Amino acid sequence: MSLALIVMLAQENMRATQPGYFLPVVLVLLIAGGVAWLIAAVLGFARSRAFGSSARWFTYAAVCLVIYHVQFLFLGIVVVLNVAQNYTDFGMVLSVGAFFNLFIMLAAFCSIMGFVRLTSPR
Repeated sequence: MSLALIVMLAQENMRATQPGYFLPVVLVLLIAGGVAWLIAAVLGFARSRAFGSSARWFTYAAVCLVIYHVQFLFLGIVVVLNVAQNYTDFGMVLSVGAFFNLFIMLAAFCSIMGFVRLTSPR
């Protein structure tokens, strides 16, 4: 059996009750995280000249995380549109979701490069 079939069969009998605070908390945290990473990216680009290449790599990591938040928002919109229109084919959701952690991986790589490029203290 394929993994997708096993997951699909396991979800058939699964039920969950969504708490009333779920959607507001998710939206507030998503927006706050995106704004915070956007501020980090802007400050990073403004100060990367003064602090060298390591700061530039950390700025690229912040940009990757901004893109990750935008992708997460896009994925949520696609899911809501599919549910609202009673579509049973979630192919678009899976095609966007397949690359869901791509920008997390790129941000991790940029952070590693930033730590590698840090100069040693005196």
